[in-house]
Amino acid sequence: MGEKTYAELFRRYEGNPILRPEEWPYPVNAVFNPAAALVDGETVLLVRVEDRSGKSHLTAARSRDGLTGWRVDPEPTLLPDPENHPEEIWGIEDPRVTRIEELGAWAVVYTAYSRGGPLVSLATTKDFRRFHRYGPIFPPEDKDAALFPVRFGGRWAMLHRPVPAFAGVGAHVWLSRSPDLRHWGDHRVLLWARRGAWWDADKIGVSPPPLETEEGWLVLYHGVRTSVSGAIYRLGLALLDRDEPRRILHRSDEWVLGPKEWYELQGDVEHVVFPCGWTLRGRTLTLYYGASDTCVAAATADLDEVLAYVKTRPRDMRRQGGSG
Repeated sequence: MGEKTYAELFRRYEGNPILRPEEWPYPVNAVFNPAAALVDGETVLLVRVEDRSGKSHLTAARSRDGLTGWRVDPEPTLLPDPENHPEEIWGIEDPRVTRIEELGAWAVVYTAYSRGGPLVSLATTKDFRRFHRYGPIFPPEDKDAALFPVRFGGRWAMLHRPVPAFAGVGAHVWLSRSPDLRHWGDHRVLLWARRGAWWDADKIGVSPPPLETEEGWLVLYHGVRTSVSGAIYRLGLALLDRDEPRRILHRSDEWVLGPKEWYELQGDVEHVVFPCGWTLRGRTLTLYYGASDTCVAAATADLDEVLAYVKTRPRDMRRQGGSG
């Protein structure tokens, strides 16, 4: 297979947007940034919903084919609980869902918006109706977290994006480990935000949870470049070693999906494609993303084409200014 351009790898669904705020069963401002899971043959999206107060909660939407006929829960599925979890006082946002066979449940990693800033919280669910909160697992400011579905050397692994207090340091993707999903350590930078003119020069963050493939862990991440007209959110790829995720095999030097269509260019926050979930049926990847922080859209890709593409990318991006 030859190299693929960003327009060819991920093909937008012609019926986009697939979920809009005006179609919601109760009044909201925006629906976006959904997590995704396959449950009993159906696609379940756990959608970030911003209400008219400006705060966010999570609501489940279900579809047999993952593109049409969505059945949205008639009321919020998971609301902030500031009385018992004060870190959720200003809402909960941007979930990522990972199936953990060892637990017989899905792990939901999400951003809790506390008075001290955004932080990473964890919950589990077996049916996307009832949830067990673990509470905060990383302090502020931290977000864009996603859990690997298996242990490495007996420990769980998490990708996340802490933001340093020092200006100009950059916001990078870190890898941390835990024996019990509650206590995390062995923190280290995994993917560096690049500097200068790169499309991912200012900050990066993991998008959907890592996907295990025969070639390694496929990672889709968002990169942000700030221009005179504002920030632009685009997507890139990386491939990690299957046995040791600290080892980066390849990383794309160009973006593979960027805002282009009207629903990605116009909205509450313009020029944004921001996925938190994907599913794999056979060899077809379906990517679910927030468009301009307003609606939900979908794109599909052939997994073999994606892997063939990412394997043509450089092995060590630091030689090209990856770590600055």
